[in-house]
Amino acid sequence: MTGDKRFKKVYSQGTVNVTEIWVDQDTGVNYIFHASGYAGGLTPMLDRDGKPVISPVENR
Repeated sequence: MTGDKRFKKVYSQGTVNVTEIWVDQDTGVNYIFHASGYAGGLTPMLDRDGKPVISPVENR
């Protein structure tokens, strides 16, 4: 996977208070990132059963 980006940003909202969704291109797991000022955090997105949200992964 040399030269390929593992994570792909699929959603972005805001400029001061930023919310983004990133997808791991190897596993399909979705992560939500939120930043406000100098603070921020990243966590996997979970469905109603507490399992990770997984997007289909393209063959690369």
